[in-house]
Amino acid sequence: MILPITYEKEPSLHRPSQPVTAITNEILDLIDDMFETMNQSNGIGLAAPQVGKNIRVIIVDTQQKKSKPFALINPEIVHAEGEQVYEEGCLSCPGLSGNVKRAARVTVLGLDENSDDIKIEAENLLAVVLQHEIDHLDGILFIDRLSEEEKEKVEKQRNLRKM
Repeated sequence: MILPITYEKEPSLHRPSQPVTAITNEILDLIDDMFETMNQSNGIGLAAPQVGKNIRVIIVDTQQKKSKPFALINPEIVHAEGEQVYEEGCLSCPGLSGNVKRAARVTVLGLDENSDDIKIEAENLLAVVLQHEIDHLDGILFIDRLSEEEKEKVEKQRNLRKM
């Protein structure tokens, strides 16, 4: 089922999400619906708060050959190093994009849909997507991470959208 996406002004996007305590059929159905919603919207990542659920669940599909789509429950970045700047957008901030400075490499721990521990060592686009989606779980949007210069560019994008 396609779920409605919440947009940047929605208060639930700006508060931390609760950990998942049990992987129930409801959580598994949510993950399926999130994949359907993300694919319909041509996204490469989606966090549960973006569909109105303040729980720690993300899905990722970078659409690259070496990475297949996956869900992560209660993901946590346990190591980050290096630096990269990537132009990011967000399904919750349609029409807006900006260059965000993030770690170049991250190690993320979490659970898969079977409650098995997962460890992901990521770099490049996958590292960006993981950091972006985990930020959503902490109530942070990519626009919150922009430099002052990039914030000005985004404000111009907003003004163009209003015309």
